[in-house]
Amino acid sequence: MYMKNDNNEEKQEKPILKTSIINTDALYEMVFDRTTNKTSFSKMSRDGNLENGLEEVELEGRKYRPLPPTYNLVEKGVILFPSLATPYENEEAILKEIQTFIHKYLDISEVFEQIATYYVLFTWMYDRFNEVPYLRAIGDFGSGKSRFIQAIGILCYKPVFTGGATTPSPIFRIVNEVHGTLIIDEADFKFSDMTSEIVKILNTGYQRGMPVLRSEGKGTFEVKAYDVFCPKIVATRETFSDKALESRFLVEEMGAGKLRTDIPRTLDENFYQDAEKIRNKLLMWRLKNYFEPIERREDLIEGIHPRLNQIVMPLLSIIKDEAIREHLKTFIVKYNTDLVADRGLSWESDIVFAILKLEYETKAHQVTVKQITDEVNREIDISDDTLQARKVGWYLRSKLQLKPYKTRKGFVLSFKDNRKRLDMWKERFGITDADIRGEDVNDVNVVNNTEEEFVMPTAQEIGF
Repeated sequence: MYMKNDNNEEKQEKPILKTSIINTDALYEMVFDRTTNKTSFSKMSRDGNLENGLEEVELEGRKYRPLPPTYNLVEKGVILFPSLATPYENEEAILKEIQTFIHKYLDISEVFEQIATYYVLFTWMYDRFNEVPYLRAIGDFGSGKSRFIQAIGILCYKPVFTGGATTPSPIFRIVNEVHGTLIIDEADFKFSDMTSEIVKILNTGYQRGMPVLRSEGKGTFEVKAYDVFCPKIVATRETFSDKALESRFLVEEMGAGKLRTDIPRTLDENFYQDAEKIRNKLLMWRLKNYFEPIERREDLIEGIHPRLNQIVMPLLSIIKDEAIREHLKTFIVKYNTDLVADRGLSWESDIVFAILKLEYETKAHQVTVKQITDEVNREIDISDDTLQARKVGWYLRSKLQLKPYKTRKGFVLSFKDNRKRLDMWKERFGITDADIRGEDVNDVNVVNNTEEEFVMPTAQEIGF
């Protein structure tokens, strides 16, 4: 593409800086070789032809280049890239390498070690899906949650590392430009407004096509949409107050037991070299499989909560080998049994939430069991008959110790008669008044931004 200056002389437009380029014919991915201090693109065509070392790409009259090695976020290792697309034996072998690496450097439960392994693989194909689950480590200071995001995050697709001291403004912009895996350490931000901003990224970014709108600059109302859809791995000391957000995490509690003695206390050069070798193989896996059809799984896992089924379906869908898929299902069932029920991801919590929401919306003195059932099924949004009224009645009496009574309209639950126990369950399940009112941070409200703006540099600014 050409532009004319005032002297009617033609000059070529400067190239656009990109970390990935996807079109109908090929996939281009940025690599960074620190030994030669060079960045380039690896290209995989739809016909399976691989090209490495592309310093510039021209598509539809526009020129593209990778970020240069002198770019600060590349130079400082804030964003990590493979150094070269290298062959791998098969999918099972690469999964084993991922798990071996995680096990070597991180002490987590067996079930979550497996889940994290599949999650790493998923990040390298997440942009083929419309929804993404998140991973989280939760624990006090010194519990190992920082090691959690390091050991898992370093293997993920274009990981972007940030911490609680980072202001939200550059996070919005980096995620929008890079579209990698966002890694947030100490996500319990000091100031409530920062927490709110990060929650917007998390609560909006699990679903494609839900950008965050922000006003740019001081004293202006220029609105820009930021695409924050990507995988995310976070470490926090406490849970988030937003119930909807909590349901999108696969969570590992850190520091519950004695640390394994074989875990390296410090991360030496071997850690980074081993991680790079695995990222190189994962890049090849992405390049080889990106244009292959993906069978999106609709078969729900028996014996687990519907909400958990929803967030693990993308992980199951990337696995082609049926034996490996069944292996993952086994661990998900165990995860549901061991962990999920303790965090309010249960029928009991759903029923209590439905009761409290109906109380707020109807302003009535009582609610029928059928109304409760319909509300639970609507919130779960799997099918119209996920939970039957008879089962809800059983949960009310046996599990929640609430007391419905029979009327001509069927069984009803009095709010007044069950007030004390409802308030107890509300607190225990972490249900807030904001949850009940439906004050979700997904609401498309424009966020006023007065922070210093981060902008991905142009080729001109870098000197191309």
